[in-house]
Formats: sequence, C-alpha cells, structure tokens
Amino acid sequence: MRRYVRRLAILGFVVIAAWAGGAVQPAAAQADAYPNRPVKLVVGFAAGGPSDLLARIIGQWLTERLGQQFVIENRPGAGSNIATEAVVNASPDGYTILIVATGNAINTSFYDKLPFDFVRDIAPVAGLARVPSVMAINPSLPAKTVAEFITYGKANPGKINAASGGTGTAVHLAAELFKTMTGVNLVHVPYRGLAPAMTDLISGQVQLMFGDMPSAIQDIRSGSIRGLAVTTAARSAIMPDLPTVAETVPGYEASAWFGLGAPKGTPPAIVAKLNREVNAGLSDAKLSERIEKLGAAPIVVTPLEFETFIAAETRKWAAAVKASGAKAE
Repeated sequence: MRRYVRRLAILGFVVIAAWAGGAVQPAAAQADAYPNRPVKLVVGFAAGGPSDLLARIIGQWLTERLGQQFVIENRPGAGSNIATEAVVNASPDGYTILIVATGNAINTSFYDKLPFDFVRDIAPVAGLARVPSVMAINPSLPAKTVAEFITYGKANPGKINAASGGTGTAVHLAAELFKTMTGVNLVHVPYRGLAPAMTDLISGQVQLMFGDMPSAIQDIRSGSIRGLAVTTAARSAIMPDLPTVAETVPGYEASAWFGLGAPKGTPPAIVAKLNREVNAGLSDAKLSERIEKLGAAPIVVTPLEFETFIAAETRKWAAAVKASGAKAE
C-alpha cells in the first residue's frame, strides 16, 4: 500500500511538472508562431489621412517581415472612439491592433462618458511617428515672430480668431494650450475639417491656425500664409528655418503623434515581437524616408517608454481641455 501511494505521489509530481513546463512553453511557442494568420490594423479615420498612411507604410513592412498580411481596416467616427472600442473588445491575441494617436489621449477628457478607458484598456505596443504642426497666421498681421505675435495679441485681446478642424481636435487644443501658456486671448472658430479652415486663413477670415505641416508647407512657401514656428520640441528637418514655439514659450509642445496599441492582456511576448519589428522598420533608411516625406519623424521606443509617453500626453491634453471648457456634444 505504501509503495502504491509513493508511486501515485511520484506520478502526481511528474504530471504537475509536465503541466508547469507546458504552461510556460505554449507562451513562447505562441510568440514564435505569431502571426499564423492575417492581422487587422484598425484605423479610426477615413483613408488618406496621416493615421491611414502610416498604417499602410508599417503594415506593408510587417507583412514582408512576418509573412502574414497586415490588413488595414478603416473604422472612422466619433474621433476614433468607434475603432478604439472595437479593439478594446477584441480578443487579446495580437490579431487586432489599433493605430493610436493624439486624439485618443484628448478623448479621455474631452468625452464625459466612454465605454472604455483608453489608458487602462489599450496596451501600448510601439511608436510610429510624430507630425509637427505649424503656427501660421494670415500675412495681414504685423507679427513676424512668436514674440511679436504675443505682444500683438495682448494689445488686441479678443480680436484674433483661431481656426481649427473642429472642437476638441488637436489643432483646436494646440491653440488653447498656447492661450493658456501665454495669456493671449484667442477666439476659437471651429470648421468642418482643416481644408475650409485653411481657406479662410488664407483669405483673412481668421488670423491664426496651428495646422499640420504637410498641409501648410506649400501655402507657407508661396507666401499665402506666414509660418511663425513649429509645435514640436525640436525644429523640423523639413523647414529648419522655422523656430519652435518652445524657443519663445518654454515647455510648449503640441505635435500630433501615432503608434500601435493592442487590447489589454495581449501576451507580452507578442507585444515585444511587434515592437521589435516595428522599430526595425523605423530604423530602416527606406521606410523612415517614406515617413519623413509625410513631414513626420519616426518614434522608436519600447512598450514601457510608449506607455509613459501616452500617460504624460493624456495629462497634458486633459489640462488643455479643462482650460478650454470644451466638451463633446
């Protein structure tokens, strides 16, 4: 009887040991085999915008590197909240990935009620790129520099109209952040998109816009509008003669950024693999050149660094939203 019990104990130990080993092995094997079917890259905006273009660039790279199709799925609406909710509710297996952007950080405080918590429910995977905006004015204003604009604005409170592509957008809140940090009284004028806003900036119906660089470059070069500064912490390689806003207003930074996120609970090994492959692409000369032609600069970070970055951006834009008093209707 004792011998029988001893055999059962040994057998139990062997079974437990085998189970424990098996519990570790599948995770590693899962990452090694990943992906073994197509992966969806979900974009919260229509085709043709910066989120979509960056998704297609990195999707092509990942398809070639990992041997499975990375398929773009555009799900526009509600400032990317529809796409974000779809990814939050997807299986955390690495086969549904979200193109995350500045708007996700803004929406956290701009919307009172969301069916998800972006910071809690989306696991940061990798950065993609940062796109500077340009502080641009109608040439009828006498200011040639940011400092001169601040002086002019304080001498003419409430007389400068700041255009945006809509309330709560990054362009709107870039102006609100500037207003908060400088004390210049700006009047927000929202439009249905950036194109009509730019048209009215050129015609002089509005006097200021923090427009995205790719859209503003040609009009600045033609003299239709006057570029005063870029909104990134460092000068842009595309327009190196333009100073940064921060050179006059220390600490100001309001660029758009993009990256990849996955449903919370996605295996760390898969997150690490995606991060490694994305960073390899961003470090590749040909791919990074394609990104730079969009007026963007690659962001090479670890998942942890990207998580820290997103948390800081969420806090920054929450302060801007609060100062503006803007809320989603």
